[in-house]
Amino acid sequence: MNDQQTKQQPSPARDQEIRAALNQHWAASDANDFETEHLIYREDAVLDYPQSGERTRGRRNIQGQRASQPSNKRFSIRRMIGSGDLWVTEFVLTYDGKPSYTVSIMEFIGDKVARETQYFADPFPAPAFRAKWVERMDT
Repeated sequence: MNDQQTKQQPSPARDQEIRAALNQHWAASDANDFETEHLIYREDAVLDYPQSGERTRGRRNIQGQRASQPSNKRFSIRRMIGSGDLWVTEFVLTYDGKPSYTVSIMEFIGDKVARETQYFADPFPAPAFRAKWVERMDT
């Protein structure tokens, strides 16, 4: 298939279905419900972690590596935006009480994720020199 054949035209109904599936996915992620969490992925989905240089191929492998994570984890969604085949979720992923600010970019084919890329960033203290130009955010 070429890009023209796999791209879905954005529609409000489809976007609502994908948003509902994403809400179910992130709620299941937070609840450690690994079976429900991974229903959103195609069997041949690919997950990339660019910062660690890792690529996981296949829904079962994605589920397996996540289920084997030894840390106690929690997910707090900050925002989710998208339309059509491309959706981005910003969230705080907390491992054993330590937050990591995370961005998930999901590419859909039909109603399933074909590719996901996740970026992770640790919090850091705000430098004093910027104080007169910025306001503090709730984190």
